[in-house]
Amino acid sequence: MQERETALECIGARKAFYVRKETAPKTAKTRPSSTCQAEAQPTPATERHTGGEAVVQPNVARKGPGIRAGEAGTGEVCGTGQPAGVNGRERPRLAVQRAVAALFPRSVRVEAVSGVTFSVKRGEIFGILGPNGSGKSTLIRLISTLLLPDEGEIRVFGHDVVKERFAVRRLINRVSVEAAFFKKLSAMENLSYAARLYDVDIRWARRKAIDILTRLGFSESKAYEPLEDLSRGMQQKVAVARALLTSPVLLLLDEPTTGLDPVSKREVQDYVLEVRDSHDTTVILTTHDMQEADRLCDRVAIIDQGRFVALDTPGHLKESLATNGETVTLEDVFFALTGKALKESHPEEAD
Repeated sequence: MQERETALECIGARKAFYVRKETAPKTAKTRPSSTCQAEAQPTPATERHTGGEAVVQPNVARKGPGIRAGEAGTGEVCGTGQPAGVNGRERPRLAVQRAVAALFPRSVRVEAVSGVTFSVKRGEIFGILGPNGSGKSTLIRLISTLLLPDEGEIRVFGHDVVKERFAVRRLINRVSVEAAFFKKLSAMENLSYAARLYDVDIRWARRKAIDILTRLGFSESKAYEPLEDLSRGMQQKVAVARALLTSPVLLLLDEPTTGLDPVSKREVQDYVLEVRDSHDTTVILTTHDMQEADRLCDRVAIIDQGRFVALDTPGHLKESLATNGETVTLEDVFFALTGKALKESHPEEAD
């Protein structure tokens, strides 16, 4: 039997953020150095991201102590006269790290993804399970090129997510728990807009959109109502339809059924299986629903504090914990390996 093509390969991927300690003051005041005078109101070196943590934005040069302002990503490291990122001397990220250390001495570096290595074959549904803040969504963002890894390599059908990110984006689509829309527009208008972005024939896209929405239990009459008038569950179905509309070869589902009722969850799950079987689509799924993972996934990885603590088929993971013929669920395995309770994410809590 011929070995299936590798769809996704992740080797030693790492991604870190700077977060403030709980004991740190709300505002950090620093004295401008003699060599690098700060503005009267220096721009903070950290911003909020969707997980609620303070994180470094490495590709934007900021004015303030420790780094001179300039074009994006080309500031000078204070006191050295060396431009960051010029002629390979120093990456802008490293310059920003030094600036953050000077500005916020009480901040700490936290690895959201820490040396993760795995591969996924074409047509496989691969699940990633973990408690909130474990690194699931960060890993999905790395694969989708929304974030760049600090170390390691990630390849999608042979394309490097850093060097060939535009090629990667043509192969993937993503559904997230915090999906963004034009809320004043209808579901059909949002889907038509997505089709244009991917250069999909608009007449074909409209027919396909109605077909997908119908399969997901979305009535055609609702498809022409403004999204702001629809429930969150209905909006999530539109997010799933938008991702499937472009027939991606790699589908990234970041908690796709969060907020859906049991019937709607089953409709989405059935359609994901149908798309995989009919189009040989590869699926990466993060979820807090252990039954969903057990039903859909060929293999699952359990991630905790940025590291994989287990990777196997759902059946083998359950067998590894079973003793004396007792029935073990995937949830039992999760508790045993992480010691943490499950909690469904909300958009503002996504890790």
